[in-house]
Amino acid sequence: MVVSETIFSKIIRREIPATIVYEDEHVLGFNDIHPQAPVHVLFVPKRPIANTDALAASDAEFMGRVILAASAYARTAGIAERGYRLVMNTNPDGGQTVYHLHVHLLGGRPLSWPP
Repeated sequence: MVVSETIFSKIIRREIPATIVYEDEHVLGFNDIHPQAPVHVLFVPKRPIANTDALAASDAEFMGRVILAASAYARTAGIAERGYRLVMNTNPDGGQTVYHLHVHLLGGRPLSWPP
């Protein structure tokens, strides 16, 4: 699936303001505007890809960078020891609303299931 222009693309290019809490060459992390936990950060790869369903085997390192960025930030935010959740929504029934792959980092309180 080809990724069309998304709000995340605009945040990456700094065309839309966001509270950026993490950035490296490959990944941008910013606070969710509708947080579901005290810590709720979205980790977005700078390379656009629609979702996990659009990943190929060659994207393994790419996805690893996104996950490692989220876990590094969890340690920085002080939530790693007690625990946190990483969530990736895919397609409509999975709850995806923005078609640019992203990982939700949720933590800072006990998390139940369903969230």
